[in-house]
Amino acid sequence: MAHTSKDKKKLLARIRRIRGQVEAIERAIEQEHECSSVLLTVAACRGAMNSLMAEILEGHIRHHVLDGQTSSEQDEAAEEVIELVRRYLK
Repeated sequence: MAHTSKDKKKLLARIRRIRGQVEAIERAIEQEHECSSVLLTVAACRGAMNSLMAEILEGHIRHHVLDGQTSSEQDEAAEEVIELVRRYLK
Protein backbone atom coordinates (compact mmCIF):
# COMPACT_ATOMS: atom_id res chain seq x y z
CA MET A 1 0.00 0.00 0.00
CA ALA A 2 2.65 2.48 -1.03
CA HIS A 3 0.04 5.08 -2.00
CA THR A 4 -1.27 5.25 1.58
CA SER A 5 2.10 6.34 2.92
CA LYS A 6 1.88 9.41 0.67
CA ASP A 7 -1.47 10.36 2.26
CA LYS A 8 -0.62 8.89 5.65
CA LYS A 9 -1.30 12.03 7.72
CA LYS A 10 -4.62 12.62 6.01
CA LEU A 11 -5.74 9.00 6.45
CA LEU A 12 -4.64 8.87 10.08
CA ALA A 13 -6.59 12.08 10.80
CA ARG A 14 -9.70 10.45 9.32
CA ILE A 15 -9.15 7.33 11.40
CA ARG A 16 -8.79 9.40 14.57
CA ARG A 17 -12.08 11.17 13.83
CA ILE A 18 -13.74 7.78 13.29
CA ARG A 19 -12.30 6.55 16.59
CA GLY A 20 -13.85 9.59 18.27
CA GLN A 21 -17.21 8.79 16.69
CA VAL A 22 -17.06 5.17 17.84
CA GLU A 23 -16.20 6.33 21.35
CA ALA A 24 -19.19 8.71 21.20
CA ILE A 25 -21.42 5.74 20.33
CA GLU A 26 -20.04 3.83 23.30
CA ARG A 27 -20.63 6.78 25.65
CA ALA A 28 -24.15 7.31 24.32
CA ILE A 29 -25.05 3.67 24.96
CA GLU A 30 -23.44 3.71 28.40
CA GLN A 31 -25.38 6.86 29.29
CA GLU A 32 -28.60 5.41 27.85
CA HIS A 33 -29.18 8.18 25.28
CA GLU A 34 -32.23 8.05 23.07
CA CYS A 35 -32.12 5.45 20.29
CA SER A 36 -32.49 8.12 17.60
CA SER A 37 -29.44 9.96 18.89
CA VAL A 38 -27.36 6.76 18.96
CA LEU A 39 -28.54 5.81 15.47
CA LEU A 40 -27.55 9.21 14.07
CA THR A 41 -24.08 8.83 15.56
CA VAL A 42 -23.80 5.30 14.13
CA ALA A 43 -24.87 6.61 10.71
CA ALA A 44 -22.24 9.36 10.87
CA CYS A 45 -19.59 6.81 11.81
CA ARG A 46 -20.65 4.52 8.97
CA GLY A 47 -20.43 7.44 6.54
CA ALA A 48 -16.94 8.26 7.75
CA MET A 49 -15.84 4.63 7.36
CA ASN A 50 -17.31 4.49 3.86
CA SER A 51 -15.48 7.69 2.92
CA LEU A 52 -12.23 6.24 4.23
CA MET A 53 -12.81 3.06 2.24
CA ALA A 54 -13.59 5.04 -0.92
CA GLU A 55 -10.40 7.07 -0.55
CA ILE A 56 -8.23 3.99 -0.07
CA LEU A 57 -9.93 2.22 -2.99
CA GLU A 58 -9.38 5.23 -5.22
CA GLY A 59 -5.70 5.27 -4.32
CA HIS A 60 -5.48 1.55 -4.99
CA ILE A 61 -7.05 1.93 -8.43
CA ARG A 62 -4.86 4.88 -9.37
CA HIS A 63 -1.57 3.46 -8.07
CA HIS A 64 -1.86 -0.31 -8.38
CA VAL A 65 -4.40 -0.99 -11.11
CA LEU A 66 -3.53 1.83 -13.50
CA ASP A 67 0.09 2.19 -12.38
CA GLY A 68 0.67 5.28 -14.54
CA GLN A 69 0.72 3.29 -17.77
CA THR A 70 -2.75 3.80 -19.21
CA SER A 71 -4.57 4.92 -22.26
CA SER A 72 -7.23 7.61 -22.17
CA GLU A 73 -9.87 4.84 -22.35
CA GLN A 74 -8.42 3.17 -19.28
CA ASP A 75 -8.27 6.50 -17.47
CA GLU A 76 -11.94 7.16 -18.28
CA ALA A 77 -12.94 3.66 -17.17
CA ALA A 78 -11.01 4.07 -13.93
CA GLU A 79 -12.71 7.41 -13.27
CA GLU A 80 -16.10 5.74 -13.83
CA VAL A 81 -15.26 2.96 -11.37
CA ILE A 82 -14.01 5.47 -8.78
CA GLU A 83 -17.19 7.53 -9.14
CA LEU A 84 -19.36 4.40 -8.84
CA VAL A 85 -17.55 3.33 -5.70
CA ARG A 86 -17.93 6.78 -4.17
CA ARG A 87 -21.65 6.88 -4.97
CA TYR A 88 -22.20 3.36 -3.66
CA LEU A 89 -20.39 4.08 -0.40
CA LYS A 90 -22.07 7.46 0.13
